[in-house]
Amino acid sequence: MGKLCFFTFLVVFTFISCEESSNGTISLNEGWQFSETKNPNWQPAEVPGTVQADLLRLGEIPNPFLKNNEDSIQWVSSKNWQYKKHFSLSDKTLKKQKHILNFEGLDTYAEVFLNDSLILSANNAFRSWEVDVSEILNPENELLVVFTNIDSVEKQKAAQLDYKLPEDARVFSRKPQYQSGWDWAPTIKTMGIWRDVALISFNSARMTDVFLQTKSISDTLAQVVAHIGIEALNEKDYTLQIKNKTTGEIFSNTLKTFPGKKEYKLPFTIKNPKLWWTHNLGDPFLYDLQIDLIHKGKVLETHLEKLGIRSVELVTEKDSLGESFYFKLNGKPVYMKGANYIPQQMMEAKVNRQKYVELINDAVSANMNMLRVWGGGIYEADYFYDLCDEKGILIWQDFMFAGGMYPGDKPFLKNVKQEAIENIKRLRNHASLALWCGNNEISEGWARWGWQDGKTASQKAEIEEAYTAIFNEILPEVVDSLNPNIAYWESSPKFGRGDKRYQFEGDAHDWWVWHDGYPFEHFEEEVPRFMSEFGFQSFPSIKTIEFATGRDSVIMKDPLFANHQKHKRGFQIIDDYMQRDFPVPDNAEDYVYISQLLQAYGITKGIHAHRRAKPYNMGTLYWQLNDLWPVVSWSSIDYLGNWKALHYEVKKSFKNILISAEEKNDSLNIYIVNDTFKTVKETLSLALMDFSGGIIYEKQIQVESPENSSEILFTLPLETLNFDKASSVLKLNFGESEYLHYFVRPKDLKLLENKIEIEIESEIEIQVKEELKTKVEKHIFKITLFSKTLQKNVLLAADSKGRWSDNYFDLLPNEPKTIYFYTNSETPPKLQYKTLNQFIK
Repeated sequence: MGKLCFFTFLVVFTFISCEESSNGTISLNEGWQFSETKNPNWQPAEVPGTVQADLLRLGEIPNPFLKNNEDSIQWVSSKNWQYKKHFSLSDKTLKKQKHILNFEGLDTYAEVFLNDSLILSANNAFRSWEVDVSEILNPENELLVVFTNIDSVEKQKAAQLDYKLPEDARVFSRKPQYQSGWDWAPTIKTMGIWRDVALISFNSARMTDVFLQTKSISDTLAQVVAHIGIEALNEKDYTLQIKNKTTGEIFSNTLKTFPGKKEYKLPFTIKNPKLWWTHNLGDPFLYDLQIDLIHKGKVLETHLEKLGIRSVELVTEKDSLGESFYFKLNGKPVYMKGANYIPQQMMEAKVNRQKYVELINDAVSANMNMLRVWGGGIYEADYFYDLCDEKGILIWQDFMFAGGMYPGDKPFLKNVKQEAIENIKRLRNHASLALWCGNNEISEGWARWGWQDGKTASQKAEIEEAYTAIFNEILPEVVDSLNPNIAYWESSPKFGRGDKRYQFEGDAHDWWVWHDGYPFEHFEEEVPRFMSEFGFQSFPSIKTIEFATGRDSVIMKDPLFANHQKHKRGFQIIDDYMQRDFPVPDNAEDYVYISQLLQAYGITKGIHAHRRAKPYNMGTLYWQLNDLWPVVSWSSIDYLGNWKALHYEVKKSFKNILISAEEKNDSLNIYIVNDTFKTVKETLSLALMDFSGGIIYEKQIQVESPENSSEILFTLPLETLNFDKASSVLKLNFGESEYLHYFVRPKDLKLLENKIEIEIESEIEIQVKEELKTKVEKHIFKITLFSKTLQKNVLLAADSKGRWSDNYFDLLPNEPKTIYFYTNSETPPKLQYKTLNQFIK
């Protein structure tokens, strides 16, 4: 399917000779023009791309991500647009028997004409489209793609029902749902040729699909079956050959094809297989395989694939408390730590590989082992999953349905089924793929969000029938038939807020914090089996706000930034929580800083509570990892790639060995959470100190943390200690792990004012941990900080662009701390710092 065609374009001319019998793929991405249909004014277009991106590039519209420009481009999606391209073909190409025109992605309602013949009507941005054009091609050819505006189609389809489907007319369009507006996204309904276009030509046969299915794994042998889809034009003998380029082994099979498309199988084995693991538990090892289709000794087509030998199982078993929800990787229960992922780009459709690399590396650096690809976005580009395979990140993959009830007419259901078939086939070879999930929050919405209000019994029944058809019949059946080794989960969450089973069965979304105003302590009181969504907003970095507004400073309640908060109550909710737990500054830059501390404080409180509850709870995925425009949001990394305070804290909270403390009944229970498969014996050190470094209490004990466990290894009776909780911190160490426990809310701390001494030196040669190598910077500066008093949440800022090994950290009294700054600037950075001490008197 899609991956195979894309791959062929990349490698076919490298591996295949130019003899007539070889298959070939010609990219048709270049040389496109576009215009509005009613007022043709043809201008150069970029493909893959979108109308909006082209108009922006040409200066025809303002950047909708900046200031209040979003509203000024809404006219674009209300118009009809067209693309055209001329291409020539050589006699050698035209002499081939079969020619397939392949569109990897058309967004969304499009008619395609080749040499004035209508060859395709498309209606799904998530599908690829193939058309046999063998009888239409000429030496000189014209392609025309006409897009009908989304709004008109959605209104027409909505008008055919005698009721309104929750949540909007957007549910009729198979395109990214967030583009109709979300509480973190602008409304920009893109249109265009958003993925590759190619002409595939062959004489006798081609591979249409490759699926490498691991059938069994033992210490000595992995048995794999290659399912090869072949389209043949006639009855001939071919050879399928698989070369394991990692081991050097070659497997082949001779087969006879018959006209049409058919699947052929080639079993092969890997001796003493090296297993694929998430990066935090082992090596995400991948075997390099080459699959050749050969006729009479000539290679017609070559396909390259990376194979990770692993088993992934979702375990949902009834127990005394409800029903479990956890993943086994290679037969071992694994605690999932990560975040929800949304698309990185909104208008640009080309895969920016560097952005993908940086974001996945940022996830690895923060010790994540799972990302959830959220159902209101897109099925990501192949490169995204390739990186997750390589870096050892598991993927929870939603189908692209979110926050609404969908139609159930036969053409829509047929369209959905084909969408599922194509995307499962495209993604099923990835070692990172751990789960297929039907939708995001639809079951919960129908049950609890008032979507049924005003509907008749027959209307409700019709809507529920459509839901059942999609999420209980079509999707699970297609997953079971095409990707049987991976589990299907109907809806996330299994039960929503208000259902008593929320805490005891399946996965959960906890939005009592934020939407309902519950205090952060709620995360500690109601821990579910698997937390697949929870979050809290913060402002992006100062630089990102300045980028969005075009100003050189940040202004409180800036009208140019107001549109960059998409939650109706968002600003007020942040303020309410800040007043509860933190000092509320008047200065805008200080407010941004405190908002990030607030977010990190609340979410890490939840992460610690979830991990302490292991194995009852076996996963925590916060909302959300990233942004797709400059916005006040739940992300831990903002639009420009800046780590917020949350991401630095997540990095610590997701380590394999975690120290965590819980106050209960005038005692402090000290947990060691061990996600490794080894028992760890270390010294647990406790040092209770005041904010000037005076020791109030000390203790060291030898403790043992069992493999894959969370246990209380020491209880400290607080009533026996005489200390001021507002002026003290407990430092806990277990091996290389460290944790600081405070006894009161941040706003109640009696912090002291003192200066931080900073020493900067350039490091010519330094051992940089692999986790920090997310980008390539030429210079590394070593920064040592020292203070005679505790400095809470130290934020460092430099006058040059770069990355920090740590930030927003606590600096203990009389204990030097070393961090690193990675930059392309040769000049040592001029530093400024901000601490919470400055706001608490």
